[in-house]
Amino acid sequence: MSDVKDAGPKLAGLVRAGDEQAEAIRVTDFIFQANDISNAYLVTTAEGDVMVNTGFMDNAERTKRLLAPHRTGPLAFVILTQSHADHYGGLPEFLEDGTQVIGGPGFNEALADMNGLQAFFGPRSRKLWGSTLKRGSTPKPPPNVVPDILVDRRLTLELGGRTFELISTPEGETVDSLTVWLPKEKIAFTGNVFGPVWLSMPFLNTLRGDKPRLVRNYLKSLETIRDLGAEIVITGHGEAIVGKDRIRADLDKLHAAVSYVRDYTLEGMKAGKDVHTLMREFAWPEGLEIGEFHGKASWAVKSIWREYSGWLHYEDGTTALYGVPRSSIDADLVELAGGAGNLARRAQEKLDGGAALEAVHLTDIALGAEPTNAEAIAVRKAAHEVLLAESGGRNLSETMWLRSELAEMEAKL
Repeated sequence: MSDVKDAGPKLAGLVRAGDEQAEAIRVTDFIFQANDISNAYLVTTAEGDVMVNTGFMDNAERTKRLLAPHRTGPLAFVILTQSHADHYGGLPEFLEDGTQVIGGPGFNEALADMNGLQAFFGPRSRKLWGSTLKRGSTPKPPPNVVPDILVDRRLTLELGGRTFELISTPEGETVDSLTVWLPKEKIAFTGNVFGPVWLSMPFLNTLRGDKPRLVRNYLKSLETIRDLGAEIVITGHGEAIVGKDRIRADLDKLHAAVSYVRDYTLEGMKAGKDVHTLMREFAWPEGLEIGEFHGKASWAVKSIWREYSGWLHYEDGTTALYGVPRSSIDADLVELAGGAGNLARRAQEKLDGGAALEAVHLTDIALGAEPTNAEAIAVRKAAHEVLLAESGGRNLSETMWLRSELAEMEAKL
């Protein structure tokens, strides 16, 4: 377990990359990068500056300080590639008289949905990200953002000899996602269209929760960006991706991989397989595997299934149509089993036999009836330790979920 904990998911390192940054990264002679949960970028021109995202509110002063030595004139535009706080949170630190803020199609609606549901999303985000972001007990609230300009499908800006084409590329992480294309320089700022880690599985429906991202639209956005023929791609995290041939090859592979997951799911549906079987049986063909640092292929199977079939799984039967969950009979099952201890011991047998998830199912029932049963909590904790070790710590959301569950169980023992 300690090896997994020490290794840490790749994404965790990316979102904390700015913690020790002493100076901005010079991507080109006119583009400068400040690392953050999502990076902020300064683009200079002969007539003023442009920002592509502003980073997170907690780190706004640091971001401004890193970019200040490279400023060349008034800030004409701030382009927000999506309506998440790690992209717009630092905005108040950068605004000047005359600065125009630009968002994508549906920016206002997407932001209103996210902010309006913070009572729901906030605790879920803290469960997954709290130990990584370490925001403290009184984190800064996100600023109120109202863009001056909303892009419909495309918008072209000219400033100081540079052309900025703003292109709607939805469904990577938000419906309002924008790609910023500099056609003369062949540079594309893609934000988080491709997720936080390059060449990895998109998170079509996050564990935190959000409106589902449609796989068909994701692939269309990928095609739009691929067809630009970029020589440099600057994402929301990490180093720029350099080289036209490499970028084309990577995007071809990403398109093929996501298309494979989609086709695998739809073919399985046509063959009469249920979603859990498809999740268990999924395997990458040789040469097509991509990273699963944020999203996972098996989770994408579940998201695509729901995208095409809706919320009702027929194998769940009649009770799925109503508001009485299976957990409502936990106490009855525990009574029939002769007590939560008996279920805990059966769960231990399952765990000893290599069936950690079945062990968790049994402890769910036991603890549903007797929430403080120490024997069931101990088995559940051991099962989660096995799941964490088996995960290899590669996927941040999975890792943070399992660690959070372990912390809760340790507190109860």
